[in-house]
Amino acid sequence: MTERTPAKERLLNAAAELFYREGVGATGIDAITAHAGVAKMSLYNNFSSKADLVNAYMQRRLDEWRDVYRERLRNATTAQERILAVFDSYVDHAALAYEWGFRGCGLLNAAAELPVGDPGRAVVAVQKEEVERLFKEHLLEMQPEAGVSIDETAQHLSFLLEGAMSRAGLDGHDARLKTARKIAISILERFS
Repeated sequence: MTERTPAKERLLNAAAELFYREGVGATGIDAITAHAGVAKMSLYNNFSSKADLVNAYMQRRLDEWRDVYRERLRNATTAQERILAVFDSYVDHAALAYEWGFRGCGLLNAAAELPVGDPGRAVVAVQKEEVERLFKEHLLEMQPEAGVSIDETAQHLSFLLEGAMSRAGLDGHDARLKTARKIAISILERFS
């Protein structure tokens, strides 16, 4: 980050790294402002509180994932490829965090630290529901007459992906995500 980067952007970048690497609760305002190279007052000029910064971080993570997914979607020409694009977007998004020590899904990690009812948890729920909705839409393209099995298969794929991401976070690398993608292919072959 350079001195020309606006303070708000510097704070968000610092928070993204520290929240992901150290955790939301373990990262204080002083650490964020020091890492961003700004005065503490800059934080409060841009965010009403640490909770506001956490929510901005989580929304940014969601927006990052959506951008990565849309990029993958550009090359997907079939419904199966669009489903696999979701899996690939998780691998791509995970790779963005490697320099900080891969710990899995930044959204789920942060949500685990927030109390029930916190707005940040709602951001995570939106993303997870969006993934399952995308699976349903693409499965419907594959087999419009499949009925209830579409919902079950979408849920199965969602559980597969989220479970693989959790395990990948524990492992510190994306191998389980790549394995989950292979399993998804076998599920989709049986589905079509």
